[in-house]
Amino acid sequence: MKITGLAKNLGLETEEYLEILEILVESGQADIDFLEQAMKTGDTQGLMNAAHSLKGAAANLGLTELSEIARDIESNGREQNLDGVNERIETLKEQFALVVGLFQT
Repeated sequence: MKITGLAKNLGLETEEYLEILEILVESGQADIDFLEQAMKTGDTQGLMNAAHSLKGAAANLGLTELSEIARDIESNGREQNLDGVNERIETLKEQFALVVGLFQT
């Protein structure tokens, strides 16, 4: 993942993309924290909402892998099925760390 390529794909200047990415990094961490809390309490609606938020933000920035993982978690929440969601959240966190790494370079 290269910032310049992602920005270009969206028709943005690199600095514009970085500004939007900064917002994702800030809000995304809050969404991930909420996902983890929702899992602890069995809050499938909260899980679905947080995953939906992260899915949309990631998709808007062309971060398809992050968006797809969030989509899977959202689907689990919608189906009220928490099987395997902890593992998906861990994968989401790993992918999110890569995005944060993009922002910090």
